[in-house]
Amino acid sequence: MRGRQDFWVFGYGSLMWRPGFPHLDVCPALLRGYHRAFCVYSHHYRGTPENPGLVLGLDRGGSCRGLAFRIKPEDRDAVVDYLNERELVSYAYLPKTLQVTVPGGRVEAYTFVANPRHSQYAGDLGIERSAEIILDGQGVAGLNRDYLINTLRHLEREGYTDNRLHALLKRVEHLTGIIEAGGGI
Repeated sequence: MRGRQDFWVFGYGSLMWRPGFPHLDVCPALLRGYHRAFCVYSHHYRGTPENPGLVLGLDRGGSCRGLAFRIKPEDRDAVVDYLNERELVSYAYLPKTLQVTVPGGRVEAYTFVANPRHSQYAGDLGIERSAEIILDGQGVAGLNRDYLINTLRHLEREGYTDNRLHALLKRVEHLTGIIEAGGGI
């Protein structure tokens, strides 16, 4: 862990596998008080207003393993501007600075939590409904199911297991098989 003046960013979804900003270091991190969940409707990156997808958000309760990116202090403003432009497309997220545990101690990290008061907040839709939405979702960043797959792959690469996401992927794969066999959802 470096000096306290360093700026940190906590990634729990696509920021883990596609941060898009310069960083000095990246390390495993644990955030307590929030969990990773497909709880935000996507009208841009993984869906459209007519056919929304679902994306990850940090929802209250539990804990979340992710990555902490250490940023040069002089890059702070540019990184925050980039992240806000990327993550606050619809303002379904709230930017927050939260304490995360990294090897060597705790740091304050900039991240985004789901805004339960926003119209795109989906909350817990359950595995079945979430899988149906993810299977059909596609936006400017591609297929919604690719987002789920890429997130799980990266979590596994980091040595993390997320049973909820694995169950969701299993259901998406099952539904894909039904469609490919000529059935419907």
